[in-house]
Amino acid sequence: MAAADMRDELTCCICKEIYTDPVSLPCGHNYCQGCIGKTWEWQESIEEDPSCPECRQHYRRKPELKRNRSLSNIAKQIFSTHLEQEGTGIICNYCILSPVPATKSCLLCEASLCDAHVRVHSKSAEHVLTEPTISFSNRKCSVHNELLKYYCCEDGACICVSCCLAGEHRGHRVELLNEASEKKKEKLRNVLEKLRPDREETERGAQRLQERRREVAEKAAGETESISALFRDIREQLEALEKRLLSDISRKKEELFLQLWELIQQFEIKKNELFRKICHIEELCNMADPLTVLQEQESNGTAFCGAEGADNEDRERDDIKVPAIGDLNVDLISDTLLTGLAGIVTGIKGSISRHRDEILYSNDINITTEGHDSTYPHSPSILCGQEATDLVLDINTAANNVSVSEDGKTVSYSLTDQRRPPGPERFNYYQALSKESFHSRQYYWEVEGSKTGDWRVGVAYPSIERDGVQFHLGDNCKSWCLCKENNNYSMRHDRKVISLPHVPSYRRIRILLDNEAGCLSFYELSEPIRHLHTFTGKFTEPLHAAFWVGRWGEPSVTIISSLFNKKSIKV
Repeated sequence: MAAADMRDELTCCICKEIYTDPVSLPCGHNYCQGCIGKTWEWQESIEEDPSCPECRQHYRRKPELKRNRSLSNIAKQIFSTHLEQEGTGIICNYCILSPVPATKSCLLCEASLCDAHVRVHSKSAEHVLTEPTISFSNRKCSVHNELLKYYCCEDGACICVSCCLAGEHRGHRVELLNEASEKKKEKLRNVLEKLRPDREETERGAQRLQERRREVAEKAAGETESISALFRDIREQLEALEKRLLSDISRKKEELFLQLWELIQQFEIKKNELFRKICHIEELCNMADPLTVLQEQESNGTAFCGAEGADNEDRERDDIKVPAIGDLNVDLISDTLLTGLAGIVTGIKGSISRHRDEILYSNDINITTEGHDSTYPHSPSILCGQEATDLVLDINTAANNVSVSEDGKTVSYSLTDQRRPPGPERFNYYQALSKESFHSRQYYWEVEGSKTGDWRVGVAYPSIERDGVQFHLGDNCKSWCLCKENNNYSMRHDRKVISLPHVPSYRRIRILLDNEAGCLSFYELSEPIRHLHTFTGKFTEPLHAAFWVGRWGEPSVTIISSLFNKKSIKV
């Protein structure tokens, strides 16, 4: 039986502990010697005879208690195992009658002592007391068998007195163990101070990753719900389309069945008429009296005369057109099916486009659209959160032949001189910049151009020329723009023109600027969103939103959304 299973059998029923000096009664039951003695003393105080606490057997006199040595040895082993399970496993070497946990160990005596024996132990300096231990060999010198009292700073070893005076460490710089230990602790504290910031940074990084993990889980749950809702809607529309088609087929079937039933009735009437005629003629043919036959022919001359010649004519007249299977209008059903499926697909595309538009606003993921320069390398940054800023025009940069609305959102060509005071920032003609500048991170804003007239939108350095030959937006190396001219799109930078194949179908434009990645993208917010072009390069100055309006066709450009700053999280 295992020691753990024997504990119940080796437990005194009085103190509920493992036996200490177990003794046996004549009845065979065992108790701790002290426990049974106290029990009998209590029984004597109430004038009762000694008895066994378990079986209640009474004795007229106290029986002789016999020590159970076998049970005592087993109890000591179980008690030692119990102490090991509690953590120390070390018992006093001087407690002979019962195992008692040790509280100290003497390195000189190589013995462990309980509290009682520690009090009477020698207090001389040679007797060094430590925490309870069973490994005394590592506390003494392996060469001289003396206590280790010093630390050799040169060799980094703990040594005894003999090693220091006459051994291999003679002449080395040594320190007392306590002093060397304190110095090492100080170094460890310094290391600990350096490790704490690293641990805190690691914890913050782990926390950020956990937050990102939760965001991804929430995003995935939202996408899952969106896809599930989309497919539920598709299934509902397909079921509705199926019901409609089946209803059309059933209705057409009933119409054809009714036509066929009417034709069947006509054929039944004709068949009965022919049967009657055939029977009458056969009856005449079977008559033996010629007079009767001839008289019947005369009286019914109209019925029989020319019957043979009229057969073909009757067949042509009575030939009834039978509806064909094609009358089910399979083509019409196919058209209905294809039209319904096309409507479902169109609805799906619209949902996906709207979803992509929402994604572009939140920038949780990048959109992919077909269009010119489709090799745009979308940034894979982890993005969360947006800081909105009101994007307005800087009146100090606006030329005097352009008009700026009171809210600073719309710029348009003006035939009237605005008579603004001159300044180094003001353009001479056609152009204006925004008050806000874009230094780093990522931004996007939306503008809407007029239906008529020529206009340009984009970005420019604040150092762009205000006058001269090449100050127009896109005609220098300090500006990038989308140009709408003669109902055509083109991209301009440093006098280089890239014509786009797209015919402008929607006048709302979204501009995305990623300073860190060096990307400037233009999108037409049509259905679906169309990627027009992306400029790539390194921006060496802060950028401003830039606007240009021509002189023909009443051109104007309006800022229709605020400026958004997309913050990147780097982990």
